[in-house]
Amino acid sequence: MAEPQHVPVLLEESLEYLNVRRGGVVCDATLGFAGHSSAIARRLGPQGKLIAFDRDEQAMAKAKVRLAELAEELGGEMPTVEFVPRPFSDIAEVLKPESLDGLLADFGVSSMQLDQAHRGFSFRADGPLDMRMDPRSELTAEQVVNQVDEEDLANLIYEYGEERRSRRIARAIVRARPVTTTAELARIVSACAPPIKGEKIHPATRTFQALRIRVNDELGEIQSLLKSAESLLKPGGRVVLISFHSLEDRLVKDKFKEAAADGRLDVLTRKPVVATEQESLRNPRSRSAKLRAAEKLEVKQGKVSSSQQRTSNKYRRR
Repeated sequence: MAEPQHVPVLLEESLEYLNVRRGGVVCDATLGFAGHSSAIARRLGPQGKLIAFDRDEQAMAKAKVRLAELAEELGGEMPTVEFVPRPFSDIAEVLKPESLDGLLADFGVSSMQLDQAHRGFSFRADGPLDMRMDPRSELTAEQVVNQVDEEDLANLIYEYGEERRSRRIARAIVRARPVTTTAELARIVSACAPPIKGEKIHPATRTFQALRIRVNDELGEIQSLLKSAESLLKPGGRVVLISFHSLEDRLVKDKFKEAAADGRLDVLTRKPVVATEQESLRNPRSRSAKLRAAEKLEVKQGKVSSSQQRTSNKYRRR
């Protein structure tokens, strides 16, 4: 069976806002299949350094192969690559303050994870209810579906999935227990909450999203990264974050707004950058992607450097 094709979302926009320079130090906090990292590595050059985090060891193993192939292609033009098999919430434990010129994170589930039925992320192919990004983690989606009481399950689906029919869905799941496969769960949700007129997504999409967020503590992970990101950037360093639903995007937006109000960050994207029509057609998974970027400002005696402010304004999207 051919390897699932992974297409990095908003690649050109990510590179533009990261403003990768030869010899720089850039961290890809979500390595995945190295789609973004490969493009960053090409720009860093042999004096640069790429630091790559991922808690999914299977994804990291495949990314290492891809980057090794890139190194062979580039000959001596490949930057140093440091692989960190840990969640990006650990980033402040690994990296030193003001050590990065750029930080990228793509919060979406990778194509590879979605396309592998045994990982249990998707209802497109039947598989076990797993959904763990780190297979070493203890909590699985099957445990959540079968052990959480009905009220808490309904609240989870409503909060993390933004699903208005959460109570109906939770009731149906509890009555059908035990539920052990993705196809079974999708059928249960579809039967009690049929497609909403005008919506193009599968009825079970929001329920699966909610379970995945809970299993992997995705919002907690993002909050930890946001707490650390600013301190890890050098003055003038860029942070580029790609979200895929409103809960993620709201966390990023609010953190950037807070830091900008205090004069610590210059937000380069007044509105989130979204995929072009061409990219959306070429890569349907990019349709919900939203990119936000900011630059760390150098504060001297309580004032932002005017020269840095002029430089960052150059890259602001009008």
